[in-house]
Amino acid sequence: MIQDFDLSAAAPPLLDWYKEHARALPWRKDVSSYRVWVSEIMLQQTRVEAVKPYFERFIKRLPDAASLAQCPDDTLLKLWEGLGYYNRVRNMKEAAAQIVKEYGGEMPPDYQKLLGLKGIGSYTAGAIASIAYGIPVPAVDGNVLRILTRAAADDSDIGKPSFRKEAERKLLMFMQNKEAFDAARSGEFNQALMELGATVCLPNGAPKCSDCPWKELCLARKEDRISEFPVKSRAKERRIEKRTVFVIRDGDKVAIRKRPNKGLLAGMYELPNTEGSLSMEEALSAIKDMHLTPIRIRELTKAKHIFSHIEWQMEGYAILVEEAERGCDETGLIFVEAETSEQKFALPAAFAAYARYMNIRIGNGKFS
Repeated sequence: MIQDFDLSAAAPPLLDWYKEHARALPWRKDVSSYRVWVSEIMLQQTRVEAVKPYFERFIKRLPDAASLAQCPDDTLLKLWEGLGYYNRVRNMKEAAAQIVKEYGGEMPPDYQKLLGLKGIGSYTAGAIASIAYGIPVPAVDGNVLRILTRAAADDSDIGKPSFRKEAERKLLMFMQNKEAFDAARSGEFNQALMELGATVCLPNGAPKCSDCPWKELCLARKEDRISEFPVKSRAKERRIEKRTVFVIRDGDKVAIRKRPNKGLLAGMYELPNTEGSLSMEEALSAIKDMHLTPIRIRELTKAKHIFSHIEWQMEGYAILVEEAERGCDETGLIFVEAETSEQKFALPAAFAAYARYMNIRIGNGKFS
């Protein structure tokens, strides 16, 4: 069980390994609480390689909490375009306003006060507190839980909050035991755990055990049970939604519209779309209902996009229309130059498959 795993024996080889194998990542240079915060929020549900260009661009445009707090929403969403889970960056803006108002623009060097900031939970607070301020508190995420349950051959369900709390308690007791651990290495220790999970103790039964600093300590390896860990209850199946997407062109301009301020992809711009899989005749009828006159229509590729709990399965049509009224009308459509759309309006990655018909790139495509 995880309670029995000897962290006193495990920490030294882990820290030695990290010193030699730590990746050179942009947020590990010029470490500050703000940079740690931005990187950790971006890295939630997102691969390191995908985050790197976003981080560099975000920090250059918004180098501190004050600039983030004042950033217009459209600009902020454009900076985040393609990272998904957009509530993350909305919460960051609210937290930045708190930091400016309550802490003079600097993140507080206090774990509990960090927890009081919008969108910051125990993992992110622990990462900021330990890496930026050397406070001996853990940063426990799914990677850390995977490592610990394998090392301890613990078949507890890592999806249960009670088990996460148990892991946090064990790590906290170890990190605050002055006889067993040098608190000054708290940030290094947490990053070493992160690094081990990201590069060696990989998920889906594919760890690189021969490269692991814990290979002599790991019970799952000794018992040849690596594939059994971690144990996690099956996630709820995603709901399937059929949608039809329209790439509506009026000469060099393309139609977009803004989504509602609440709900999925709140406040972002999108290509016009509707529920259901429409036939070509139904699509033409839908365009006419938008008070537009279609000249030509062609079917586009099918696509899908997976959100956390929903999967969009999409049909697409490219439609050329007669000259449309400029600006917004009762349909909410805005006709803009495609280049302007790429530069100014944040379009979700859900529409990436159709962006090429607009001759623009969105999301990760901007950095390819």
